[in-house]
Amino acid sequence: MKTPAVSILLPVRNEERFLPAALDSIFRQTFTDWELVAVDDGSCDATPAILAGAAQRDPRVRVLRPSARGLVPALNAGLDACRAPLVARMDADDISHPRRLELQASFLSGNPSVGLLACDFRSFPRSGLGAGMAAYEAWQNGLSSHDDILRDLFVESPFVHPSVLFRRDEVLSVGGYHERGWAEDYDLWLRLAAAGTRFGRLPQTLFFWRERPERATRTLPEYTAAAFRACKAHHLKRRFLSGVEEVLLAGAGLEGRAWSRTLQGEGIRVAGWVDVDPRKIGRILHGAPVSAAHEVTAGDGVKMLVTVGTRGARHQIRKWADGAGFVEGVDYLCVT
Repeated sequence: MKTPAVSILLPVRNEERFLPAALDSIFRQTFTDWELVAVDDGSCDATPAILAGAAQRDPRVRVLRPSARGLVPALNAGLDACRAPLVARMDADDISHPRRLELQASFLSGNPSVGLLACDFRSFPRSGLGAGMAAYEAWQNGLSSHDDILRDLFVESPFVHPSVLFRRDEVLSVGGYHERGWAEDYDLWLRLAAAGTRFGRLPQTLFFWRERPERATRTLPEYTAAAFRACKAHHLKRRFLSGVEEVLLAGAGLEGRAWSRTLQGEGIRVAGWVDVDPRKIGRILHGAPVSAAHEVTAGDGVKMLVTVGTRGARHQIRKWADGAGFVEGVDYLCVT
């Protein structure tokens, strides 16, 4: 059997409502040298029948039915079964643009140094789309280069998981997907970055992400703010904060205090806070002094995490930090 150029990895459980549209978007791809590896994780609705019909319709469709163990085992089972060197993620409730695989596969073919490629995405339906999701969409689509992505890597997940195309060998080289109590995709991005994988993004909107209240990212504990902080702290401890016992936190609000507690779990204490609120400046917060921004400069060797939760504040904080002599990625990182 000829090895396809792209394997599409689609884990699914009980998606009879939206799976037909997702499959239709795959069958409509202008790029045709693909196989679909659909992993049915214990569906009890019409999903198995829909997948069986798709496999009967098109020999490029393969359906796996391992024991129902959850998303991460399903992803790893599918990844092991993928035969192509390139793997496109896809979810059963989303839609891919007809040229998605064509354009992503062409880019990776022409850019062998890039190991993972995303594309711009658009949430749908737009009615009822919250301000937070709209801001996240704009932020993520604005990360247009590898350097942009690395700069904001610890702010939030820089990719919509089912929008990416990656080199299978690179993902396998870091151990595939891990089940650690936090988002399996974000954990993978951080491990790939640590291993030196180069990231890219196509500026075309090639993926449509279905917004619905029952989506896993809205309902499962692995995707809560606390879980994301724990994931970030775990990886920071092993990279940016390796060997570090104390840090500065820029932002003494609720988010900063939550970060203080999370860092304590990694054995890192807060040596001091930086804030602009005159009611906080000069106080002792959780055993550490709160200083005004103009009182803090780089050079004492203490690294700083920016933990301000106010939307839109990151640009101003970066401007201040750079002006105070801090070097981003060396002396400080934005983690919110």
